[in-house]
Amino acid sequence: MSKFIIKNSKVDIIFLAEGTYPFVRGGVSSWIHQIISSLSEYSFGIIFIGSKKEDYGEILYELPPNLLHLEVHYLFDDIQNRPIYKKGDKKAFKAIKELHESFDKESIKLHDMIKEISFFEKKLTYQDFLYSKRSWKYISLMYEKNAPDISFVDYFWTVRNIHAPIWKVAKVARDMPKCKILHSPSTGYAGLLGSLASIYFDTPFILTEHGIYTKERKIDLLSAKWIKFSKSSLIKEKVEELNYVKKMWVNFFEQIGKLSYSQAKYIISLYKETQKVQISYGADKNRCIVIPNGIDLDRFNSLVFKRESKIPQVVTLIGRVVPIKDIKTFIRAIAIAKLSIANIVGLIVGPTDEDKEYAKECFEMVKLFNLNQNIQFLGHRRVDDILPKSGILTLTSISEGMPLVVLEAFAAGVVCVTTDVGSCKDLIYGALDQRDIEISKAGEVVPIADSSALAKSYIKFLTNERLYKQAQKSALTRVKLYYQDKMFLNKYRKIYKEFI
Repeated sequence: MSKFIIKNSKVDIIFLAEGTYPFVRGGVSSWIHQIISSLSEYSFGIIFIGSKKEDYGEILYELPPNLLHLEVHYLFDDIQNRPIYKKGDKKAFKAIKELHESFDKESIKLHDMIKEISFFEKKLTYQDFLYSKRSWKYISLMYEKNAPDISFVDYFWTVRNIHAPIWKVAKVARDMPKCKILHSPSTGYAGLLGSLASIYFDTPFILTEHGIYTKERKIDLLSAKWIKFSKSSLIKEKVEELNYVKKMWVNFFEQIGKLSYSQAKYIISLYKETQKVQISYGADKNRCIVIPNGIDLDRFNSLVFKRESKIPQVVTLIGRVVPIKDIKTFIRAIAIAKLSIANIVGLIVGPTDEDKEYAKECFEMVKLFNLNQNIQFLGHRRVDDILPKSGILTLTSISEGMPLVVLEAFAAGVVCVTTDVGSCKDLIYGALDQRDIEISKAGEVVPIADSSALAKSYIKFLTNERLYKQAQKSALTRVKLYYQDKMFLNKYRKIYKEFI
């Protein structure tokens, strides 16, 4: 399904937004909105690609006046086509075979034919892939060779679901408006779209990875309940090593990630550790640069004056209630901290409808630990209203990039306690240069899923005013010196200017 919300035939820059702006708040969406709103000298377009229409609601942002084009596409909405018999092109299926084999063999690169949009329109059409005899024979052969221990129905639909969006992405690339720059905040389907369009239109493609997409999809897939798998009771190895279906998905995202790296003029990361991972995944180090996020310092500094003199006994987690944010570890940490601070409050600020089953489990945990008076699920709220009431801003995630909410908390005078993910250690302890390190720590970083360490840090800062004030001072100093929005906006302005 496709839809044009605002239509324009030509813009300066097109953002390729997978599952983010303008239908999801925070994180990457906030970053995209910030760039478009701030760089008013350029005209922008958004091509949103999502899973299914039912997974997204209404537009959640007031669209900037220089956003002149917005189109929406859903990759996994059912398409009702009447099956027709087709034999299938032999050469085209050879290319598809190489594509499929690349999901299993790291050394094989995407076939050059598959990088051309015309391949999907002329050589091997969507109908060929769906209905041809060659397609059926090939899928059956690969099943018998690689995954005979799992359900054929599961294998068949996995292969279909991996490949089918490629035709939709190719069509979106062909039909998009003219632009001078393509910019994607991730690899994945957005990166594939940017790569195909870049080749087709000979348009510069810029990639900014906020987190490592392949790594995050791997986390999702290894815990996915919708991928069925069974094995012989005689087999003793780990499921992750044997589940060929999950392996196909992971390797697919790795391969299209490499294509994104090969096409991008600039491969941008938010901090140095991500850059190292990009290079290890195949990115050319000569095209890799680091541009940290930044925030509107004036807006958040004003929140400092709204704070009470006493430290609020409130620990706030701003994030979606989903497994990757590890809300359950936060609940356990509050339960432990309550033993020392009876009136401690844990605020969970973020949507609860993205993974309803997980959210339900979190609600039940709160009841089980008798924390109804201590933990509140607030849904979406303005951070301007939440941060002045918070003693600590916490993240318990198992994966992050460079979380803007930590910078926002710093600027509002809130100490941060996070897990050791993404750039959190760099932000809290300092890493950009010697001066940054000497500013000292603005909170604490603890191991992933360690509720005891989190609770210990919460207690330490909430009950020691001298320590809290020292960390608060470090937070305010660091964000002022290194993370103002004008710093990163000027860097993107310079990159855009290079191609416009």
